[in-house]
Amino acid sequence: MSSDTGAAVPPRPPLRSLLFVPGSRTDWLPKAQAAGADAVVLDLEDAVPQAGKAAARDQVAEAIAQAAEATAQAAEASAPPAQGVAGPGRPPALFVRVNPLDGWAAAEELRTVARPGLGGIVLPKVDGPQDVRLADRLLGWCEREQGLPTGWFALVPLLETARALYAAHDCAAAAARVAYLGAITGSGGDVERAIGYRWSPQGTETHALRSRVLLDVRAAGAPHPVTGLWTRVGDLDGLRSFAEQNRSLGYTGMMAIHPSHIPVINAVFSPTPEELDRAARLLATVQEARTRGAGAVTFEGEMVDEAMAETARSLLQRHGRGAT
Repeated sequence: MSSDTGAAVPPRPPLRSLLFVPGSRTDWLPKAQAAGADAVVLDLEDAVPQAGKAAARDQVAEAIAQAAEATAQAAEASAPPAQGVAGPGRPPALFVRVNPLDGWAAAEELRTVARPGLGGIVLPKVDGPQDVRLADRLLGWCEREQGLPTGWFALVPLLETARALYAAHDCAAAAARVAYLGAITGSGGDVERAIGYRWSPQGTETHALRSRVLLDVRAAGAPHPVTGLWTRVGDLDGLRSFAEQNRSLGYTGMMAIHPSHIPVINAVFSPTPEELDRAARLLATVQEARTRGAGAVTFEGEMVDEAMAETARSLLQRHGRGAT
């Protein structure tokens, strides 16, 4: 879909890492880029005291305007930045966690930041699909006001109540712009209070919850489920273990609260060269078997068929390795 300006809706790429940065500290954005974060979430909610929210909102709006200008300059130079995954010299996508949409002030805050340069909105305190539909409608109005196509801004609902977690499928299906959604089960905070679990580094008490929410959002069609958080800043081994558990479940990324966590998260949620090479070999083996009229074939000690080949093909395509 395109608007009168000819703009197209940007793709919703997978995001391995979404790093929270206080909205009052936009000067930390270069650190986030240096860390390699795929996306930065400029936080106007919990990270900013009430007295500083207006000033932080203005800082965030300026950062978004600068991001839009940089994108326009890159486009003029015929080198538009790739969507989604950050890299050397490539800025992370910008998201903003707004305050709960419970009044005109919050709606006006959303309107202030929803403009070119913004990748999406992180919506806190979601209690059900009605909150997602409200945000979706407001963002649609903002897109029309800015001359952008419908669906330009992604929406990341944070399921922070028992009711919302129970309704994860309906929340994910409430708007097409929902791309990054999952169970955020950090230590302390809203979700622990709502559910009543006792957090442990092993994550056993939330494993079933993260699994069920993942299935719900996948069934609803949300393409890139993300989870989190790991709040022990210096425990990178614990972070890696938790990230690997989430990757094994089927999540494609995690939210993070410290730049030192980004390299670990990115590594866990990226395939290794060995994984990509194996996928290429598997695909070649199945394709060769197909020319002989065989549907299934033994590959490196395992029986594989077209279903496994399609999984390998998808992996290679997502990570820039051509597959036929």
